[in-house]
Amino acid sequence: MSILDTLQKMRATGQKALSVLIDPDKITDLAEVRRIAQLVHESRTDFILVGGSLLTTDHFNLVIQEIRKSVTIPIILFPGSPSQISREADAILFLSLISGRNPELLIGQHVVAAPTLRQTNLEIIPTGYMLVDCGRPTTASYISQTFPIPWNKPEIAATTALAGEYLGLKCIYLDGGSGAEKPVSAEMIAQVRQTVQVPIIVGGGIRHEDQAKEIYAAGADMIVVGTAFEEEPELLFALAQSKTNW
Repeated sequence: MSILDTLQKMRATGQKALSVLIDPDKITDLAEVRRIAQLVHESRTDFILVGGSLLTTDHFNLVIQEIRKSVTIPIILFPGSPSQISREADAILFLSLISGRNPELLIGQHVVAAPTLRQTNLEIIPTGYMLVDCGRPTTASYISQTFPIPWNKPEIAATTALAGEYLGLKCIYLDGGSGAEKPVSAEMIAQVRQTVQVPIIVGGGIRHEDQAKEIYAAGADMIVVGTAFEEEPELLFALAQSKTNW
């Protein structure tokens, strides 16, 4: 079963997924990758996302290869640019930044990446990516040169997500960005859930089990943790529990 099929099945049956986002720029050595992979395996996390808004190191592929050696958990690319493509992964979120109006991130970079992707066996998952203002400027909003959706404007998020679904995008990703002060609001997630049928992914600012439960209850099918996991790796075990106890 493809990763998208899995997400769609989970959506249909009310199951929830947990993913860890690994930013290769924040990895100091391969031993750290093995440690992270072991925690991910022990916590029964469902997916590993790899990528970042801006990469300044050259060990992107090495990180993915080391993850592949350590665990059998599916690896999904979360690319900030066409350079973040690796044959070592299982799938790629083909992100279109539908919350912004930067043509390069709506279609431009996709044209650059398409020929490379065609030569891989990666599963391509067309995803509507939506940045949400969750309390502070993020690398994603700076690099993308776009304004995030206001945190207290769920109707804008819902209509944007609906447009993405009508365009044929297969998932919607609501993201507060790395280091967000707070998560995307439950009200926004719920309104998007009421508006679209595709799986919803939510990331940014999730630091506590209670927040994860609220996000799942509001309608998210998958949550993604990055910064909080980097600061407190054991948090994964509590978040994994929230998948079935929300």
